[in-house]
Amino acid sequence: MTQTTRVIPLSRPYLDEREAKLVLEVLRSRHLSLGSFVPRFEGMLAERVGAPYAAAVSSGTAGLHLAARIAGIGPGDEVITSPYSFVASANCFMYEGANPVFADIDPHTFNLDPAAAEAAVTEKTKAIMAVDIFGYPCELDELRAICDRHGLALIEDSCEALGAEYKGRQLGSHGHLAVFAFYPNKQMTTGEGGAVMTGSAEQLELLVSLRNQGRADTDGWLDHSRFGFNYRLSDVHAAIGIAQLEKLDELLELRAAAADRYAQLLASVDGVSTLLADDDDHRRSWFVYVVKLASGIDRDRVIAALDDQGIQSRPYLPCIHLQSYMRERYGFKEWMFPVAEETSRKTLALPFYSGIDPGDQERVVDALRSAIA
Repeated sequence: MTQTTRVIPLSRPYLDEREAKLVLEVLRSRHLSLGSFVPRFEGMLAERVGAPYAAAVSSGTAGLHLAARIAGIGPGDEVITSPYSFVASANCFMYEGANPVFADIDPHTFNLDPAAAEAAVTEKTKAIMAVDIFGYPCELDELRAICDRHGLALIEDSCEALGAEYKGRQLGSHGHLAVFAFYPNKQMTTGEGGAVMTGSAEQLELLVSLRNQGRADTDGWLDHSRFGFNYRLSDVHAAIGIAQLEKLDELLELRAAAADRYAQLLASVDGVSTLLADDDDHRRSWFVYVVKLASGIDRDRVIAALDDQGIQSRPYLPCIHLQSYMRERYGFKEWMFPVAEETSRKTLALPFYSGIDPGDQERVVDALRSAIA
């Protein structure tokens, strides 16, 4: 890459003066935490998603951990989840002493295969951690039926899927614990942050306590009714989130348009397949733009060629069970989950964000075509 080549980043948040204005309001109020902006953000988010309750937390990982705690997951329990996800999908219940049990994915949706998940159930299984990978809704009805048959908790890792819909209802509004994340590469951002959605007032009360060092509403300032965590979202972060929620429809529309543009540009590129299209039951919310390369294409060489052109790309995603700490702790090996591993070895994330320039997308696709050729 020459010094004059302009870099096209993998992701970039979409911010304007509204975020700056609201953050300045928080700064001027002197209430940087435990102020009025977090409850305001939670109310807006719950209304936007169509959920009864939302509890804002410091990250999506923190939200998943609290969901695992509330589900009663503990030492020696097993939790079934996807090997093709970000590591937090498994780390969150390992924090509680539980063990990951992976089940292979569907080759089309890239989400947990319900049949494989049910086959993995044992007498130690406590829950299923479903993942809406790349913003595509998992098979909620089938997974919920499995949980009902076996007396398991269902937790939904929707960290990549704000705005997605399953059978006409937005994710996060289906009643069970579901978690969103707001890292800067997501559909909307709070800088760092997340939220747990629930249909239970009792769960909400527990979430609010656990995120604030176990302090209950009736406790004094330094009194704590239970063992908890410091998983609060600050009012500064909530201010950014409010501004982002105000324009969430615009953000989602921009990302969908960018995804459509990529699909049109990539249609003429041999050796590249795009993500599964929506159907009547599944409406994707675009988080990243991932393509799958055909067998025989050297993905590492493609990434290097794109990098030489100032275009950022990443392997998306490495399988969780093949991370070094997972191998060392549990003895996981290659090809235990062949669909996930084959998918992992061939998928590639291209630059994608709400404000991506159409000309930059053309440049990305031209460079990708050359790299493959």
